[in-house]
Amino acid sequence: MMDELPFDQVRTLLAAVDEGTFEAAARALHVTPSAVSQRIKALEQRVGRVLLQRAKPVRLTPSGEVVARFGRQLALLAHDARAELGLPEDGRPTVLPVAVNADSLATWFLTALTRVPEHLQVCFALRREDQDHTTDLLREGLVLAAVTSSPEPVQGCSVRPLGRMRYRAMANPAFVERWLTGGPLAELLPEAPVVLFDGKDDLQHQFARARTGRDPSSRQHLVPASDIFLAAVVQGLGWGMIPDVQAGDHAARGLLTDLAPAHPVDVPLYWQQWKLDSPPLTALAEAVARTAAQHLAPLP
Repeated sequence: MMDELPFDQVRTLLAAVDEGTFEAAARALHVTPSAVSQRIKALEQRVGRVLLQRAKPVRLTPSGEVVARFGRQLALLAHDARAELGLPEDGRPTVLPVAVNADSLATWFLTALTRVPEHLQVCFALRREDQDHTTDLLREGLVLAAVTSSPEPVQGCSVRPLGRMRYRAMANPAFVERWLTGGPLAELLPEAPVVLFDGKDDLQHQFARARTGRDPSSRQHLVPASDIFLAAVVQGLGWGMIPDVQAGDHAARGLLTDLAPAHPVDVPLYWQQWKLDSPPLTALAEAVARTAAQHLAPLP
């Protein structure tokens, strides 16, 4: 059945998911929104399943996830085959959609992308997501590879360890003087304002529960950008978990104080990717592993 699916219809499905709406997909494919709708309806009729939830943004159904995974694999393999055969390119580079957590993206991951050889003509479509949730994007067929905290491979994927990102509970010295002086940390920390990345960020909760037995304060600032998160803690908006690779200079200059030097929180990171014999994907994996080894502590 899968080898009978017209690739233009599958590519249209991928465009709709990547762009979020039929209108945006039409602009990306240089066709009309009506053509996008007709192709996807034809694909659903051929498969006999509903593939998309018509919302804004559109979302894949479980059947749509299967077709999307097939489509991305087919597109990558077709591009690789043309390159190996020396056939003329169609003008489009290889696009590798990758999921990565914000702190890796803000510190070491971009360096890895620069190490992918230029002759492979690769473009990257990065999706920022919490490391505990990037495997969801792999499972849904939205990305080909991901930096994740999970060592358990998604079906059809391989896993390799990258290292561990070490976080420390840190705060501005003036914030420490105001909120965390005059008593034990276990008593004072649950009352002190805290900075969270977003609703999925539970590092501060992990630390607070381990050290105090309680959740952080309800005075929570959501700052969903890694560099701004760091700035918010440096400027005294609240305390937060900062990775060593990001905190070094600020700590050395006395702008950040480690609240519990003996109790860092280590987050293991792994690289998961679909099992495809693809030179661009292999080159990316090697670049990521090599760069991670230079910036992350090894896993036990």
